[in-house]
Amino acid sequence: MSTPVVPPQPASPATAPPKLTDLEIKDAQLIFGSVWQRLEEEYGRENLRFPKEIILLGGAPGAGKGTNTAFITHARGLTCPPIVISALLDSPEAKALKDGGNMVGDREVIGLLLRRLLSAEYHDGAILDGFPRTNVQVECLKLLVGKMHGLRREFYGTPLSIHFRQPTVHIMVLFVDEKESVARQLKRGRETKAHNEEVLRSRVGELMEDRPTDHDEVLARRRYRVFKDQTWDALQSLKETFHYHFINAQGTQHEVEQNILKELNYQSTLELDPRTVDRLRNVPVANEIIVHARQELVKRLDSYEFGQPELFGQVVGFIAKKILPIVQRHAISGAAHVNTEDTLLEDPIALAMLIDVFSERGFHAVVDLHRIEVPERFDVTTGVISCRIKKVFRIQIRFQGSEIRRG
Repeated sequence: MSTPVVPPQPASPATAPPKLTDLEIKDAQLIFGSVWQRLEEEYGRENLRFPKEIILLGGAPGAGKGTNTAFITHARGLTCPPIVISALLDSPEAKALKDGGNMVGDREVIGLLLRRLLSAEYHDGAILDGFPRTNVQVECLKLLVGKMHGLRREFYGTPLSIHFRQPTVHIMVLFVDEKESVARQLKRGRETKAHNEEVLRSRVGELMEDRPTDHDEVLARRRYRVFKDQTWDALQSLKETFHYHFINAQGTQHEVEQNILKELNYQSTLELDPRTVDRLRNVPVANEIIVHARQELVKRLDSYEFGQPELFGQVVGFIAKKILPIVQRHAISGAAHVNTEDTLLEDPIALAMLIDVFSERGFHAVVDLHRIEVPERFDVTTGVISCRIKKVFRIQIRFQGSEIRRG
């Protein structure tokens, strides 16, 4: 007698294994691995083209991340809008968590973020506002950069290599203390409320996002402490891995912007592809040239005086008689242009002396030689025009002009 085949029965709710998406996953490898696998399936490895530069903008609540994003974008020459993590997470569940001063799950953040980074508009660079906020997100970031390096090696030397450049990651942390953070959050709440009331009254303009934490001091303090307990430690852990910039955001807007510029001084050697660095190795950076420039200038001027005093005297006399009167007439603008055909400057050493004298006196001098053909004779038989070459030295002198204030 044959045994009847019993179809498999669905597991009961009590014994059914929970779905991966239902778990509160804290394993970065598991979270990132599942997201990355899905991206490969959807896009294909050759299309996983992430930004060349990623700027992670983090900071305490009210530190000015939104306020300073446009300034940072301009400073780095980016044209794409920032990726605001809170704006990506607009589901009802995420909104409920945010309203309570909490954060959403890491899995949702990573999945949404990586898809947005693949947008073509972010190919050259992206600013992430509010990422990473947890240690899991930090580890996922490291895994992402590791994958980006792997893709670069995989496609290196192929026609697709330009899409997989050396990734650069900047961590920018805007910091204010708890007192300032709470004060700014509550101030933002008052301004948002007044703005929205006016929009509703006049029916002109758009409503601004109104966060419950901006109206409750207890929630505002809780939001700051969440930042200190979770996000702060997460960001600090990236110090040894990526370019790290700590920005004091306590001061005025101008002071904060100056702090940002100071931190973002461009150091291309740290960001260029190694092959490009090798190509540029024989070209010194500006700092290497100017570090001893003053001492070298002094040496040259003394060598002129003791080695070629007659020529040096002629150059100084030429400057005093021919150039300085024009410079003095342009003292307000701080820029003077002098054209001369004086044959003294045909000697390259004399020309070098002139530039060095102006440099030592605090001016910036630039000299261009223009050769102009001037007709002298016309042969009516052959139609040939004979010309002489007229040499015109165009000297530009720049300096700090005078500021005149009128009442």
